[in-house]
Amino acid sequence: MKHFVVLVLLIALISPAFAVAAVAKNVNPDAAFSLLDQRGDLFLLDVRTPGEYQQARLEGARLIPIDQLVKRIAELPKDRPILVYCAVGSRSAQVVNYLARRGFSELYNLYGGIYSWAQKGYPILQGAP
Repeated sequence: MKHFVVLVLLIALISPAFAVAAVAKNVNPDAAFSLLDQRGDLFLLDVRTPGEYQQARLEGARLIPIDQLVKRIAELPKDRPILVYCAVGSRSAQVVNYLARRGFSELYNLYGGIYSWAQKGYPILQGAP
């Protein structure tokens, strides 16, 4: 019985890590650009602040700052792939992992954020939406 309890605890601790790893993927700007080109249903989620969003953003991105995500999660589609980005990829990585634990099935984190995207010369919008 003791071994069974230990086994159940190990499975419970390990399973969430595998679930997140199976659905959340870091993508560099080149891969993200390809995703945008190939996947017309890709939902773009910007988790930065409104000020950052005005400075530079991807066309068609929805702004939901990271500190508002929990109360606005219903705005996100569960039936579409989601590409999440922030300035350098740290906040978006947190959001991708959170969404994976909430049952979102196809998630991508823009590794390096919008800064790496812009450095590659990919298009950005600036100013108020």
